[in-house]
Amino acid sequence: MTRYIIEPSVPASLPIRGSDERFPVRRVYCVGRNYAAHTIEMGGDPNREVPFFFQKNPDDLLTGGTDFPYPDKSNDVHHEIEMIVALHKGGANIQLEAALDHVWGYGVALDMTRRDLQGECKKAGRPWEIGKAFDHSAPASELVPVSEAGHPTDGAIWLKVNGDIRQQGDLNQMIWKVPEIIAYLSGLFTLAPGDLILSGTPSGVGPVERGDQLDGHIDGVGDLHCKVV
Repeated sequence: MTRYIIEPSVPASLPIRGSDERFPVRRVYCVGRNYAAHTIEMGGDPNREVPFFFQKNPDDLLTGGTDFPYPDKSNDVHHEIEMIVALHKGGANIQLEAALDHVWGYGVALDMTRRDLQGECKKAGRPWEIGKAFDHSAPASELVPVSEAGHPTDGAIWLKVNGDIRQQGDLNQMIWKVPEIIAYLSGLFTLAPGDLILSGTPSGVGPVERGDQLDGHIDGVGDLHCKVV
């Protein structure tokens, strides 16, 4: 039996719809600017450019409808609603036609962003971690397996703040589709079971305040609810 000098952390995991089992999480990859309208609102080129990625930490995941604590060192925290793609098989240089075989299921997440700190990083040419990978920055729903959800390629994705629609789009508006994301990403990193991919956000991102209620939805996938505290 392996002995550790300190107690290892409990592995990050997500709940599974209709099950008392959980999905263990290895890494969390995020696709930047994967909806044309959001790319435009962030000052980018909506044409089909090579995708880019950043990561959050597995223990940034916030599950079970837990409150989202407004983070320190920021006065401009934004919501970004996204579909989770959860992998149960990995590999390097995965072929496009085989990519969906690696998907276990799907979920709903928020890529919470300290936009002011991210903006400072962009101007200085520095990494985005302090803006993207802070504690509790990834509220997430339960996962639904492919056997129930299939592989969603269209359907509404939206976020309400205090009952008002803030973000609204359709999965078919993704610039890079799920199989393409998996195939391309696997050329940069060797993917593994337990990896999550947050597949991008539609337009309408904006700030949240303490006390806001956030309610997200993706057709055929599920719902996410959390409160900013």
